[in-house]
Amino acid sequence: MDIFTSGYFGSTLILLVVTPSHKMGSEKEWDGFRSWLHSIAVVTFDLELGQVIENLYPGESATPHPDSLSEHDRTNVCYLAFPDSNSGIMGDTQFHFRIRRSGPRIPLMEAHRDFNARVLPSLQLDTNFLFGCAYFRQVKDPSIRRGYYQKSVILLSYLPLVDFLTQVTTLVARKFFEAGDLPLEVACHDIQSWDAPLPGRHLTLPLLGTLVELHVPSISCRAGEACQETVTVSSSGPLCPLPSLEATSLFSVLLPLLDSVHTLWELALTAEPLVVLAPSPSQCSATVQAITSLIHPLRFMADYRPFYTIHDADFKELTSSNSSAIPAIILGVTNPFFNKALQHWPNLVRLAEATPSKSPAKAKTKAAQSKFKSESKPGVFTACKPLLERDKDIVKKINKGLQLKRPVEVQSALLRRYFLELTQTFMIPLERYLASLMPLARTISPYRAPPKVRPFSCDDLIRSLESSGPQLTSKTKGDWAGLYRRFLKSPNFVGWYNQRHREVSAKLSLLHLESLSEAKINLWMPGKAEVELVDMVLRIRSKLEEAKKDELPLPDIVVERLEGHIATIVATLPPDLQGVIASGGGGGG
Repeated sequence: MDIFTSGYFGSTLILLVVTPSHKMGSEKEWDGFRSWLHSIAVVTFDLELGQVIENLYPGESATPHPDSLSEHDRTNVCYLAFPDSNSGIMGDTQFHFRIRRSGPRIPLMEAHRDFNARVLPSLQLDTNFLFGCAYFRQVKDPSIRRGYYQKSVILLSYLPLVDFLTQVTTLVARKFFEAGDLPLEVACHDIQSWDAPLPGRHLTLPLLGTLVELHVPSISCRAGEACQETVTVSSSGPLCPLPSLEATSLFSVLLPLLDSVHTLWELALTAEPLVVLAPSPSQCSATVQAITSLIHPLRFMADYRPFYTIHDADFKELTSSNSSAIPAIILGVTNPFFNKALQHWPNLVRLAEATPSKSPAKAKTKAAQSKFKSESKPGVFTACKPLLERDKDIVKKINKGLQLKRPVEVQSALLRRYFLELTQTFMIPLERYLASLMPLARTISPYRAPPKVRPFSCDDLIRSLESSGPQLTSKTKGDWAGLYRRFLKSPNFVGWYNQRHREVSAKLSLLHLESLSEAKINLWMPGKAEVELVDMVLRIRSKLEEAKKDELPLPDIVVERLEGHIATIVATLPPDLQGVIASGGGGGG
């Protein structure tokens, strides 16, 4: 379909088709689009079917894309497209959600591999989960049998760039509500033309007559410089003001919980099960996202759902689990039913209607039952006592800023810096202990397998805290050792350790290959049996193939020297063996 032969969109028409085929070219043509977005969905309310996907862009060809949404995924998107309760929400509402993909996963696109290799660990994408940014509109319309026009435009993406996706969703959805389907098709073509999402670069992205400026922090940026993307939108034509990102800034979101923010940091660090109950999906999704970002530069590895409904496929599993088997997950919910359904969960954040005059609520430690059944007040309720003392200085500093009318971005920066430093203080002993498990450089021999990192011992780490723990230097007092014990049982530790172990092992492989490339192979060869010489050739080949597969940054000079070693050894072998090796035979290394 030519994008300039516009299609008709009746603003009060409800289609009875669940997912029409919306062809806009072959799948191959949309690789650029898919490096940014998975798809754009329009969800409407059908009197007979309920919430249904009215259209999906860029559409599907005769042979569906291998990463197409499954029926299970479509159902989840439909239910998350509208607020779960409080149908009295009128006008426009924006929020975001995160769904677990069902079905087999396809390999990472090259653009996504590059993104993950360059971006801060806390912003790496995970193709097991899709983010959805929703722009929902509900207005009275007597011409519709139900009396209301209800529709949601959703941008689905693997990229965890919530601020950026929120701004793009606003631009696209508003144009859709003004002019119908055509702007969605034009937006798909605009996004297809964008450069790949490459961290560390300032990208200028044209979209529907507007320029979106984006910078995603790379892994090489200075610590504390930035922990999330920065977005600015400019337009040469008239544009309704976009919603300010101030509303979703760390300070604005956490202000009602300021006196409990240290407790939230501990809960995020140790990936404790947590429910965030809020009056609106906008509030709960922004709060869940803010809590996961408190532990930057550490990546939050547990599951989290910024907006979650009773219709979710995992709902029965999560609500029926007993108190001893609650998964490590943060749920953002709005339906009061969760008060009862999740009363056995140990940690709850309850938010009131967003009003700036509300004073921050203090954390309360209560039995799990009472906090859900008899409490309706806002606040943070936890069944386990926080292990570290609250730092009153940062709370005073933020409150002082309120009196001085300090800009929101400065207040957010103060909070970010404080928790960045607290997280780094916590991680330094772990990094120091991991470094002590590294083999000494002198143990690397070119003629032996590379040495391995010694096993990680939780007990040894805890013992090391006595002489080098944060309690010696940090002004934050409390049971640091107890906090490490909780952290070591969490998915956040597993994610950090696996990542660092891969990096350390890659470093050892590089050092071993460099050592082998510098070896005097001519001095090693005399007196060696043919089988040993062939084995060395196969080992070097195998190591080079592994390095290429693992994308190790192997200098060209090292590769040249190792290939030179192979040529030197092969030249001394009998012609028949040379032929076998040249043809790639001889078995594995």
